[in-house]
Amino acid sequence: MTEVSRNSNLGAARKAKQDEFYTQWADIQREINAYLEYDPDVFRDKTILLPCDDPEWSNFTKFFALHFQEYGLKKIISTSYAPNSNAGAAFYQPTIFEIDDPQYNEKKSYERGRVFTLTREDADSQGRVDIDNLRWEYLKGDGDFRSEEVTQLRDQADIVITNPPFSLFREYTRWLISGNVEFSMIGSNNAITYKEVFPLIKENKMWKGGTANSTDMVFSVPPGIEVKESDRLKAERLGYSSSDEVRFTRLGNACWFTNIEHGRRHEPMQLMTMEDNKRFNRKIVRLGDLAYPTYDNYDAIEVGFTDAIPRDYSGVMGVPITFTDKYSPEQFEILGLAAGNIRGLAGIPTTTGKDGPYIEGKLKYGRIFIRHRKPERSEH
Repeated sequence: MTEVSRNSNLGAARKAKQDEFYTQWADIQREINAYLEYDPDVFRDKTILLPCDDPEWSNFTKFFALHFQEYGLKKIISTSYAPNSNAGAAFYQPTIFEIDDPQYNEKKSYERGRVFTLTREDADSQGRVDIDNLRWEYLKGDGDFRSEEVTQLRDQADIVITNPPFSLFREYTRWLISGNVEFSMIGSNNAITYKEVFPLIKENKMWKGGTANSTDMVFSVPPGIEVKESDRLKAERLGYSSSDEVRFTRLGNACWFTNIEHGRRHEPMQLMTMEDNKRFNRKIVRLGDLAYPTYDNYDAIEVGFTDAIPRDYSGVMGVPITFTDKYSPEQFEILGLAAGNIRGLAGIPTTTGKDGPYIEGKLKYGRIFIRHRKPERSEH
């Protein structure tokens, strides 16, 4: 291989790998605990699929293998991509699960994905089931979740949990919904505005997870990936120090999306009246007469901060997309969205025919339109 082609391959690999972020154990633990708090048996007798995963680098398989018996799991299925399928061959190294195994084949390891399984029948002589009992074999294909092979594994599963590449989040969501499975996955907060995602949130078929909303999440990244110094330092302040062996970065807009029930999404927001917000909410007070303006083209008021939603307003309100971090379906009804490529799905009629929420001719950033299910009657 020439130096030019080698550098080209490394560049392609780095570009592909930039989309890979490995979730930290603590973030998995916190999110899973939110589901267990609501239903201690949520995973009992369930088969869990962990696609886009590699036990050598990722914590998902390790986590569920460790808790296999505690959660009463029936089976774990984990799949990984072939290095050649995502330009990762330049950084590929055989995993500890492969290299000492008689079935290891260097050519297959570059071209094929792998599937790792753990069942109750894999218990050791003491009856324990953990990651040491994990079995693996090569897939026939490269491990892409859209393949027929991995889709068949999805159809065997009750729950799918993973951190998919953010660039494939739309496709991943469609794939999950078409499989009619429970799921929990990490994505960008901006995914709320995707036309594949927002209707699911509106129809209460998908919601934010129980944790890591509006906070930084720390991820480790593959070898060879550069990390911004500011992100490295932020991860370090959060307790994750990078080294030659592992590098950490942080993403401020990462969050969990799920259709697994958790009690935290049913907690109503504690809100003030409109009058009290104007008197005591500093964010609103500084706006003065501009507090709660009406839109030029929607019969709704602008509420620029989630904590400034008035509890006594009965009409339609436009709120930031981060509202979904605290959204309780018993407290609010989501009517629609005006943002990005789905302004046409606003759900309420415009008064001018012009899409997007405008105030005095200026377009506001994406807004979700909501109203109280049972607004408090104002005393003023």
